[in-house]
Amino acid sequence: MSSAPELKELEFALKIRRALDERAATLPPPAADRLAAARRAALARKKPDAGLVLVLVPALAGAGAGSLGLARGPAPRPVSLARRIARALPLAVLLAGIAGIAYWENLQHTAELADIDAAMLSDDLPLNAYLDHGFNAYLTHTR
Repeated sequence: MSSAPELKELEFALKIRRALDERAATLPPPAADRLAAARRAALARKKPDAGLVLVLVPALAGAGAGSLGLARGPAPRPVSLARRIARALPLAVLLAGIAGIAYWENLQHTAELADIDAAMLSDDLPLNAYLDHGFNAYLTHTR
């Protein structure tokens, strides 16, 4: 069933069609010829209708009676322990690699901080000099 807006649109389209048909009879012949030529050109450029399109839909093996437990078929084989380990091994290797990288990065960061601390403690300047913004500005200005 059509809804009210669809019916109104259809009525409006029919009114426009009737009005165009009435006015087409009063067109001068050269204008009618030009319109006919334009229509033929448009039809020549029109893409062909697709018609029937083949749509492939995946089908599940258990769909239908089999999914209700009515069909009898071979029972699923249990998955062996070796196959389960083979499936989980790449994930375990990935997690171990990520943990190793995080540990190595932490060691590198700690070593960098230790180098900075050693350089600051072995320097002749007191630690308060590094905290003074004016001293830092003086160092960057004199270089």
